[in-house]
Amino acid sequence: MAVVAVSLTSCKKDDDGGGGGDAASGTVSAKVSGASYNSDPLVTSAVRSDANGVSTLMITSNTMNGKNITLSINGGFDGVGTYSIGGGPNVFGNASYTEVDVNNPTNSEIWVAPYDTSVAGEIKVSEISSTNIKGTFNFKGKNADGTFKDITEGSFNVDFQ
Repeated sequence: MAVVAVSLTSCKKDDDGGGGGDAASGTVSAKVSGASYNSDPLVTSAVRSDANGVSTLMITSNTMNGKNITLSINGGFDGVGTYSIGGGPNVFGNASYTEVDVNNPTNSEIWVAPYDTSVAGEIKVSEISSTNIKGTFNFKGKNADGTFKDITEGSFNVDFQ
């Protein structure tokens, strides 16, 4: 019985989706190491897919100056709730922050989470409909060179494609 309880509590979410955040309609907003990030609605979207009884979610947001935040829950997405980013083999949330040099796209940098077995952040879905998803997020990402970026005060208000 204890093993079942541990396996259930080590899964991806609880039912508290928190507040909806303050992102404008169609956007993702956050602080990236203290600097403001606001995506452009024309290049921001959410996709939910269901296959064989497993649901996944991906939110992709971009700015016109080559910055991107991507949030995903790869399996086990079931609506409003809190989903951990990282935390072990039974947690399927991940996130990334990318800076693309628009003058030299091969000179891009990406910070990913999780980067080890610890919890690196969370995605909180507070509202979901057939056309839109709202919530908040935060994570700490690590670059291949070992540097970190803290993505804080994140929120999303994105329409499904």
